[in-house]
Formats: sequence, C-alpha cells, structure tokens
Amino acid sequence: MSPSATKQKINLNRIAHVYYTHKDLEATHDFLLAFGFSVVSKTPDAIYYRGYGTEPFVYCAKKGIENVFGGSAWVVDSMEDLELATSLPGATPIHDSDAPGGGKRVTFYEPVDNCPFHLVYGQEQVEITETFPELVYNFPTSKHRPVNKTQRFKKGPAPIHKLGHFGLCVTDYKRAYEFYTSNFNWKPTELVYDPKTGEDITTFMHLDRGSEWVDHHSFFFFEGPKFHVHHSSFEVFDFDIQMLGHTWLTEKKYENCWGVGRHVMGSQIFDYWFDPDRFILEHYVDGDLVNDETPINRTKAAPDNLHVWGPEVPETFLT
Repeated sequence: MSPSATKQKINLNRIAHVYYTHKDLEATHDFLLAFGFSVVSKTPDAIYYRGYGTEPFVYCAKKGIENVFGGSAWVVDSMEDLELATSLPGATPIHDSDAPGGGKRVTFYEPVDNCPFHLVYGQEQVEITETFPELVYNFPTSKHRPVNKTQRFKKGPAPIHKLGHFGLCVTDYKRAYEFYTSNFNWKPTELVYDPKTGEDITTFMHLDRGSEWVDHHSFFFFEGPKFHVHHSSFEVFDFDIQMLGHTWLTEKKYENCWGVGRHVMGSQIFDYWFDPDRFILEHYVDGDLVNDETPINRTKAAPDNLHVWGPEVPETFLT
C-alpha cells in the first residue's frame, strides 16, 4: 500500500472566499459592486465583500503595489484538520482570523508554485439577506403560469450567492495532482487528457463528502508554462438574474471575457468578465451536482469539450 493511501487527509467542508491584491482598489471596488457583491467591512488597505448567502465574506480586495492573487480559503471540518494543516509546506501556526466571521486559520503554500491556501474553522456564518422567487415557465405545450401572471424584473447587478469554484494554471500537473489528492478530500470529477500523449493535463475536482450532494467542481487546474490564477466563479440565482448582470456590466462598459454560454463539463451556464486588472471572474447558474456514486469521467482535450452553445472560445480564456 502506498504512503498516500494510508495518509490521514484534511477534510475540507466547502470553499469560502478568495483574496486578491489590486494596485487601483477604487477601480476594483466599482467593478465588484457592478458585479454583484456587497461590502461587509473596510479597513485602510482592504475591503471585504459578501454575497447574499451565509458566508461572512466571499471576496477580499487588498490594496498593494502589484496585482496578485492571494489564494483561496476553505472551511475545514474540525480543529484536528487545522492541526494537520500545520505540517503542510510553509504552514503558519493556528491563529485567530481578523477577517469577518472570525474563527481560527492556517495558511500554507502548496509546493509546486508556492500559491497560498487558507484553511478556516469556527467562522460565524451570517443570515441570508435576499430571496428570489423560483420562476414558473410556460412551454409550448405545457403552460404553468396562470393568466395575468407576468414575469417582471428590475435592472441592476446580479447579486452574488456564493463562491463556487476557482482554478489555477500550474507548472507541474502531476506533482500538483499528487499533492492535492493525497492531502485533502479533493476527488476528480473530470480528467482531460492530451490526445497526442495520453497524459492528463486538466482536472475538475469536487469535495468528497460521501453521499452528500456537492458541486461538480470547487477547484480545477491545468498545466501551463507560467503559474497564474485562471478565474474565480460565483453563483447567481438563475438565468434571468445572470442576464440582468450581463446587461448591467455591458452598460457599465466593462469587458466581457467569454459568455454567455453553456459548459459541457459541469453543465453550468457561464459568463466570464475581466475586472479592471484583467483578473477573470465568472457568474454561473445551474451547475451539476455529484457524490460518491458519480464515476470519474475522462475526456480528450478538444475545443468542443468546453461549451455546447455560446460564443467561440477566445484565446484570452485559454491562456
């Protein structure tokens, strides 16, 4: 039996929030409001934003001298998981978090590209601040909405519900895969291989929570020549809300990266946007759910694997 097969893993419960550092925090702030975030708190050098869900915050924008991705944060199941995390590469001791929600935190740096990850336990969750009606639709031969019952919407940003996933371009896929799967309860939902070599080059991973239904992926990575964050993705309520957000961002003259379209792997309807520093953020709706009964799917890399409808994939998305 291999060492990784017997190693005690750190149990991640869910993805919680991401950190970005921006040179122009004011321009970033304007974009994030237009994208659908709400301010939780401000310090002289950072702004914390939440969605309407139960996470105390989902995005932290820090002011700095360069534009840098500061890592993702994950809620763990127990203090024992935090204690295990202190043995990871570059790990801090367990310490109090000064971010909204409080709790205890450990930060470590993965060994392939030195990207920070933050693990938290004991954060206080918050009350949901918005609710939306689940719309009733009329189909050609099946009408569900009563007479004189209309669909009416208010223009504005698409309110963020939660952080759903994020992705990295790593410089050594095999080493990254070994590290993440041997130390945490990440499990591949999808593997994508290079048809020329037969080697896996991309994975979409979900949290292995047994029979519990979880998102198709909360983390993905692929190999490339230079490490960088690819995008962070935030769930909104439904397709109408998503399109209201798309229209709002367009009218505000922000730059669309790719969308709107429907992914194949994960099935979600996507809409990717560049922030003023050209980090990519996504609005998504209607993603797949998986659990321990879901088989691992392995597919060869091909242009038509990314989406079934929508605009053609731009080169700026593939780098």
